Amino acid sequence: MPPRVALATARAAWGLDPDEPALLAALAEAGVEAEPQAWDDPDADWAAFDLVVLRSTWDYAERRAAFLDWAERVEAATTLANPLEVVRANTDKRYLATLAAAGVPVVDTAFFAPGEEVVLPEHGEAVVKPAVSAGSRDTLRTWPGERERPLALAERLHAEGRTVMVQPYVASVDERGESALFYLDGAFSHTVAKGPILPPGADVIDGLHAAEDLAAREATEAERAVADAALDVLDADGLLYARVDLVDAADGTPEVLEVELTEPSLFLRYAEGSVERFARAIAAHARERARR
Repeated sequence: MPPRVALATARAAWGLDPDEPALLAALAEAGVEAEPQAWDDPDADWAAFDLVVLRSTWDYAERRAAFLDWAERVEAATTLANPLEVVRANTDKRYLATLAAAGVPVVDTAFFAPGEEVVLPEHGEAVVKPAVSAGSRDTLRTWPGERERPLALAERLHAEGRTVMVQPYVASVDERGESALFYLDGAFSHTVAKGPILPPGADVIDGLHAAEDLAAREATEAERAVADAALDVLDADGLLYARVDLVDAADGTPEVLEVELTEPSLFLRYAEGSVERFARAIAAHARERARR
């Protein structure tokens, strides 16, 4: 029997992952029986799969506890990629403090739990969002010195029991965007340039994720070094997939904006051969589980 793989999505995100059709075709070519399956489908039989690969579970942020409970049930029944312990740590962006403490260059980030006073930068623009977030939802780019909108957002998030994070807006993003570096099965795969997605003065995102302007890009040696260091600190070197988003600091050196180890878009269509590489990696993991 061919190994069976579920590409975990969400009912709200069904059919929205542009990488999914090509990946399903590549998995079939690799001898894997794969299908999308919504994590929030109460009738799903996760034990019927040799491997469950987290892909477009993009609505977890507003109900993280339920999502982690689901991931725990899946891991008890079969193999989950990436694993539960990685998902639990990575779905809260307070891991950025771990990276900073280890000496990895990270965009300056402050966290404010419910009940704590949110402090905004006195000068320049800032980004305010929840520490558990995805798709740039509930994210606001402020004007210099602005207080009313960001503090109202922070007050709402605190009322919902969510920790708020505040970062300075990195000016280089408006010109160069972000560099997203991708690793498949522990090996560097490709890089994609992501254009700016937070126009100044715009309201918070309405929908699963913000629209993105994407293009292929070659990573610099400095970007590779920072991304490798971040994955090393987070013990993420050998995972099925990883994505490190970097921006340029004022002096041009790369800094970590975030490390995506749970449900990152992989933008496989921007790198020749990446779909097949990912399919081979999934097939190997699924066959390993099937042999147990």
